[in-house]
Amino acid sequence: MGDIMTKRLSRAVLSGTAIAVALGGLAVPAYAQRDPAYAEARASGQVGEKMDGYLGIVGDETPELRRIVNDINIKRRAVYSQRAQATNATIEEYALTAGCQAILATTPGEKYQAPDGSWQTRTSAAPLRDSRCP
Repeated sequence: MGDIMTKRLSRAVLSGTAIAVALGGLAVPAYAQRDPAYAEARASGQVGEKMDGYLGIVGDETPELRRIVNDINIKRRAVYSQRAQATNATIEEYALTAGCQAILATTPGEKYQAPDGSWQTRTSAAPLRDSRCP
């Protein structure tokens, strides 16, 4: 069973460049340009990248913050679904790979979820990542 998951994840990693471009390279700035509230929430550490490939709320939740996070996560899930199908992976496998890439793409000062589930602030050092990350 582990070998099957490893092979699927490897196939998903092959499109890791697409994920990095979609999430780390282009989508984050695109979302930020379209929604100044998202850019502010990210810059102020109210939201962060989770290991599961989705955006999470760090600290106190407000209705507006929940709306922003839900909107982005719905869009991400749609992309993950399409990409997972194309790579013969599950959504969860693809989302994990995307989460690995999104955490890697954070910049100093931004929040991300560490493997132990805690929220960390990115420094100039490499972020702590899940051992399953490519």
